[in-house]
Amino acid sequence: MLQRKSKLAWAIAFLVGAAIAISYLDRQTLPWAIKAIQADFPISNQVKAALDSAFLVTYGLMYLGGGWILDRVGTRKGFLLVMTVWSLACASHGLARNAFSLAASRLMLGLGEGGGFPAATRAVAEWFTAKDRALAMGIVNAGTAVGAVIAPPLIMLVLSQVHWLQIASWRWVFYLTGSLGLLWAIAWYFLYVTPDAGSEARGDEEQGPVITIAMLVARKEVRGVVIAKFLSDAAWYFYLFWLPKYLFEAQHFDLKQAGSLGWIPYAASGVGCLVGGALSSHLLGRGASVNMARKVALGFSAALMPWVMLVPHIPGIGWILLLFSMAFFGQQSWSTLVMVLPTDLVPRQAVGKLAGLVGLGGAMGGVVLGQTAGWLLDNGFSYTPVLTIAACLHLVAFGVICLSIPRLQHLTFER
Repeated sequence: MLQRKSKLAWAIAFLVGAAIAISYLDRQTLPWAIKAIQADFPISNQVKAALDSAFLVTYGLMYLGGGWILDRVGTRKGFLLVMTVWSLACASHGLARNAFSLAASRLMLGLGEGGGFPAATRAVAEWFTAKDRALAMGIVNAGTAVGAVIAPPLIMLVLSQVHWLQIASWRWVFYLTGSLGLLWAIAWYFLYVTPDAGSEARGDEEQGPVITIAMLVARKEVRGVVIAKFLSDAAWYFYLFWLPKYLFEAQHFDLKQAGSLGWIPYAASGVGCLVGGALSSHLLGRGASVNMARKVALGFSAALMPWVMLVPHIPGIGWILLLFSMAFFGQQSWSTLVMVLPTDLVPRQAVGKLAGLVGLGGAMGGVVLGQTAGWLLDNGFSYTPVLTIAACLHLVAFGVICLSIPRLQHLTFER
């Protein structure tokens, strides 16, 4: 019976990972299709930054609100709702006639996708013990890479080959990717079950007092994780949303090169997802404390990030892709571990709220650096300043975590 339950738990981890893959495919549609969209209506760097910010603002707010909803309606119903909303929002991009209508679709996409990772975190907390959570979250977080790896060749294929019904190919990009999410929602409805309250995975969590957002923010450990996510995700969203534009503009990629080479850094990020979680779980298995296991893995991840500042100074696309791949690997190794921290710090009933706060902090970091990038590029600067900023942020974030959480352990809350 236990073996069957264990197999079901890992199957659920892969199912949730598939949802995250779809979410990253959906959010990558605009960055990779933007060159084709610009043939129909103009989009400057600052307008592009505004479109990214439209997504990130509602994404961050719903990341917080999604945690609140999930804590009340549960993982099964909550995940079904957010997946349906973001899939319809993704498809609606195909109806856009100008940047304003694109912005409306980005707002709705963020509103739906913002609930994705809180739902994923909650599903992992429901089905896995502390020992296995980092690896399970690594599998889930690897979905980010799967979606992002699929995006360049798939989108380039649609752009070059799909002209059905005399509709512009970039519009089909959104229609087709949006439909994938609706298919997943049907599968989730029929396959997901909530484990018994007394299961092993949930038995290590005691039901304590109701924990409010104010109670969470009052703790320096929580503030430290949120600030760290603000810093590190600022870099990540810059890479995610601006790498395609950098390759088209600075490296003069065409559709064929984008499809054949653009996926490489995202593949490295997928390996990073698994390595970060596996390293932490390995250290725990060797007898290390949760505090030591998480911080060693976080430090290893952060150490890979500064090298990306060399990109503007090294000739050759091979070296450039290697440096971006190191950054993507380190970022997603880091992200896997940061997403596990809420389950290490707070009781299960507050995991959704803390995951929401962390996600909100990360999204706002993406807004700040994205707006900075758009302004710099439209005012005569190269990519060098913003790449230098992004390269330093994870090291600062690691310092924040070490200072704010001297010892990683479950926090106690009293009203």
